[in-house]
Amino acid sequence: MDLLTELAILVLSAFVGFEVISKVPNTLHTPLMSGTNAIHGIVLVGGLLVVSEVSGVLSKVLLVIAIAFGTINVIGGFLVTDRMLAMFKRKPEPVKEAVDQAETEDGK
Repeated sequence: MDLLTELAILVLSAFVGFEVISKVPNTLHTPLMSGTNAIHGIVLVGGLLVVSEVSGVLSKVLLVIAIAFGTINVIGGFLVTDRMLAMFKRKPEPVKEAVDQAETEDGK
């Protein structure tokens, strides 16, 4: 492919990606983020396999940088997903004895 075709594909894919992501409702954000993190994990494994095959210092440096950013993305995504899911957990109920003791002290 020539450079113009590759640039056109890049611009069109960025536009389509933005349009698709902007239409995702908030309730679907967490499941989609978990799925995307799983895909990035597969990409990281592929990057690690390619590191041994690449020749040239510049290629290896760029690949290591890409793997580092991908790792940050996966870890950060899972941390955000875990935090969002923690918001839906039930809060622990107060201990019954402490509530009874507070009520008896107020009644005295």
